[in-house]
Amino acid sequence: MANAEWLNKDFYAVLGVAKDASSADIKKAYRKLARENHPDSNPGDTAKHDRFKKVAEAYDVVGDPAKRKEYDEMRAAGPAFGGGFGGGGQGGGFDFSDLFRGQQPGGTAGAGGLGDVFGDLFGQTGGRRTTGRPRPTKGADVETTATIGFTDALDGVTISLRLTSDSACPTCSGSGGKPGTRPHICTECEGAGFVSGRQGGAFSMTETCPVCGGRQLVYDEPCPTCQGSGRGRSDRSVQARIPAGVKDGQRIRLKGKGAKGENGGPNGDLYVTVKVSPHRLFGRKGDNLTLDVPVSFDEAALGAEIRIPTIGGAPVTLKIPAGTPNGRTFRVRGRGGRKADGTNGDLLATVEVQVPARLGTEAREALEAYRAAVGETTLRANLFEKA
Repeated sequence: MANAEWLNKDFYAVLGVAKDASSADIKKAYRKLARENHPDSNPGDTAKHDRFKKVAEAYDVVGDPAKRKEYDEMRAAGPAFGGGFGGGGQGGGFDFSDLFRGQQPGGTAGAGGLGDVFGDLFGQTGGRRTTGRPRPTKGADVETTATIGFTDALDGVTISLRLTSDSACPTCSGSGGKPGTRPHICTECEGAGFVSGRQGGAFSMTETCPVCGGRQLVYDEPCPTCQGSGRGRSDRSVQARIPAGVKDGQRIRLKGKGAKGENGGPNGDLYVTVKVSPHRLFGRKGDNLTLDVPVSFDEAALGAEIRIPTIGGAPVTLKIPAGTPNGRTFRVRGRGGRKADGTNGDLLATVEVQVPARLGTEAREALEAYRAAVGETTLRANLFEKA
């Protein structure tokens, strides 16, 4: 950072301390703010991530006696004071990897660096983690597809699923080391489980350590089964409850049914995409069932009472009024699919008027008599006018 940029930043205000605060008070204030705003403790909270960066920036200056003296002198002198960092020659910012290791940007160990503070916060001393206990890790989510029957989708069903998923290696229990050997702190990340990589600008982004895979510990002799990855394959059966009213293509989340967590972490989730087999007669339209009902010409013309089937219940009587046209839909209340509130949708019965392919002698004579009685049709009177 160029000194000119310090003029517009009140690092004491950022840390919430007075300008004459002692080094101990500054360190105490920083520790408190770092705990509250650290990205590892607030995943997805960009506001706190930005706050953490500002706090870290402020402590990097006023937490170091030499930089604090230069900062105080520059602020007291005002805009006329300028130039670069004294002694270090670093004008482009600082790297979190240096701070976590308790070093100055130039590479030499520095008193009061962030590595000392994070040692107090997260069990590290001089930038190196002293505890050998890895962080809990949530298990991976698992995806699968299940096909169920049409009526099972309406009523709900419990199915058994055979899953093959990623899990901890059964030989080393996920440690990645040969059984019987002892691990040591990863030298790449110094036991943090992550490393810093510069993304441009003044700050660095953290990523999982490529050497230990985030486990924080490494073994000189890798596990012969997983070759040090700590991962294996798990074949297991789970019981999954598919709720009533599920629709074709719907994705169901079953919490905790995914891959097993590591180091005491929670299990992942299981996501089941449901495929519903079609029915020979009935269809689905939202929460309603649909049914095509064939009726004869005379039933549609003269009216009739016909019986139609339902799913999971007794047949119902449908009244067809005289003069019912082809394609008219009738609604039968409460005979459809199950809704989310526990009630049922409706059955939508659509009339399909059937025209006989062959007529007997009497039937033909009767229709010819009907044609003579009706006279010339006017159904197509306006057809050519509209065209």
